[in-house]
Amino acid sequence: MADMSAPLQVRGHNGTVTYDGKFVTITRTGFLARTTIGKGEKRIPLRQITAVQLKPAGFAVNGFIQFSLGGGREARSQFGRQTTDAVKDENSVIFTRQQQAAFDELRSAIEHGLADPGGHQQAADPVAQLNQLAQLHRSGALTDAEFTHAKQALLGQMR
Repeated sequence: MADMSAPLQVRGHNGTVTYDGKFVTITRTGFLARTTIGKGEKRIPLRQITAVQLKPAGFAVNGFIQFSLGGGREARSQFGRQTTDAVKDENSVIFTRQQQAAFDELRSAIEHGLADPGGHQQAADPVAQLNQLAQLHRSGALTDAEFTHAKQALLGQMR
């Protein structure tokens, strides 16, 4: 997914989502855009996305895809109001039952990109990587020797 030859573009009910391996772009045009969130384009760097929520469309209700961003404030919707609240969220796009498969594919592609950040993002912060190694060591996932080796390799990259 890191070398996507063509961007994945999926049209929803109140916007279009384009994913090129580095950015998720939400574009809104037309009458619906003016009445809800506003016309325009929002580009979200993939590295800023912390979660992707997808609520499937049902027989009588639309579904939505929603992107959570680091540092963003999320409000939990009341039961039965998730889609209605997503219409007002600038990081969400509503879709119909007929559009469900395309949004499932989009979610998979974005989650694959999130799981493999080395393929298309800048290297992670070395301090964060050291903290992650230490946490893995404390939890028992890394032996003393594995931790020491990984730490030395990371410190060697920093020089």
